[in-house]
Amino acid sequence: MENQICYCFGYSEEDITRDVLANNGRSLIMERILAEKKGGGCNCGTNHPLGR
Repeated sequence: MENQICYCFGYSEEDITRDVLANNGRSLIMERILAEKKGGGCNCGTNHPLGR
């Protein structure tokens, strides 16, 4: 079972690891998640089973 990192956009730990390797140590996925969170486009409180 994959470790789900982002319940809003469906990214797993494996997705982010592949993204970092593909982008020379930079995660475009994490940048997207942070930008969405900052812009109010994140529903972690609703989507995450632990409400975070």
